[in-house]
Amino acid sequence: MSAADLLTDNHREYQHGIYQQFHEHPELSMQEHRTAEAIEGELAAFGIEPLRCGGTGVVGVLRNGEGPTVAFRADIDALPIREDTGLPYASTASGTLADGTEVPVMHGCGHDSHVASLLTAARILAASTDTWSGTIVFIFQPGEETAAGAKAMVEDGLWDKAPKPEVVFGQHVMPGLAGTVSYMHGHPMTQADSWKVTLHGRQSHGSQPQDSIDPIVLGAATITRIQTIVSREVDPRRAAVVTIGTFRGGLKENIIPDTAEFTLNVRTFDEDVRDQILSALRRIISAEAAASNAPEPDIEVLTVYPPNHNDPAATDALAAALRAELGDDAVIDGEPAMASEDFGTLSAAIDVPSVFWFFGAYTAETMEAGHFPVNHSPRFAPIMEPTLETGTRAALAAILSRVGTAA
Repeated sequence: MSAADLLTDNHREYQHGIYQQFHEHPELSMQEHRTAEAIEGELAAFGIEPLRCGGTGVVGVLRNGEGPTVAFRADIDALPIREDTGLPYASTASGTLADGTEVPVMHGCGHDSHVASLLTAARILAASTDTWSGTIVFIFQPGEETAAGAKAMVEDGLWDKAPKPEVVFGQHVMPGLAGTVSYMHGHPMTQADSWKVTLHGRQSHGSQPQDSIDPIVLGAATITRIQTIVSREVDPRRAAVVTIGTFRGGLKENIIPDTAEFTLNVRTFDEDVRDQILSALRRIISAEAAASNAPEPDIEVLTVYPPNHNDPAATDALAAALRAELGDDAVIDGEPAMASEDFGTLSAAIDVPSVFWFFGAYTAETMEAGHFPVNHSPRFAPIMEPTLETGTRAALAAILSRVGTAA
């Protein structure tokens, strides 16, 4: 029996309602308390006993006789974005960042669709135990946007609390054609590193620059030099991105401040390129400070996203299952994304294969028009259908391709 046969109108109605509920009530990373409680309630209603892991992470284990164990992960956190979609179920929620800043909150990366798809798959699988056998581990992971959630779940004993699977699956909604999925061999996404760099100078009056060490001038020189790493040090056949996201310094136009700070983000596929760039960053940051006769800057590591690797054999099997479910035209052998995920932490912790893929969010008309909102935009609004149905059918196809057939 195909996933399409299992996805009844009743399940679709459920999925739409639960999706709108999560979209309207987003929560920031590692603060997903209401979200976790809602997921626990849904799993319990399906007859799947939920357990907490990693603070606001939720795991449901569905055992159904003998057979393989498969895990599937959905991330549950939202972003500090003020929603501008105009949807009737748009978020008006707010939250508090770690530094105490009050911010609006939105599911601007589509994690609500991931939760709705996996919950609907869990509902269907729990109601159709006569069609399969084995064990399914449903992982609802917090804190993907800060790279904290997968690590927190593993450190809290995820694979002691839940049975070890033979493979871990995951998916992400992206601005592609709704109704299609895109998979890739090798790395589906980059690893990523984010730093905060604090530059130290000597404060003085703006009219007496000779008495200062100007950290703003130092920052400008450092940032300019950093832009040469990818263009002049990395082999152009190797993909890499270095972005300066923020630059702050000073409080008044006639005061040369004593500090300035900037944040940066690095995206790479290959470990050796990552090491090369991080080393170059430290060299340049230190050397520019020395050139300005300034103290050594402080570097704070903000986030580290691990490598994600699609196992070749598991990817081929997954692609075949998706084609059988969705049709050849709906399954694309795609290109990797320069975005990053902490999904790889879950499988790496127990050294099992994993596969991660994307499913589309927009109509053909929207795609053809161009300039459509992408993930992390305040206007990111995937159409509900066929987006959610595709996410659910893809999840079911992946899981059912691995578990056994009921006797």
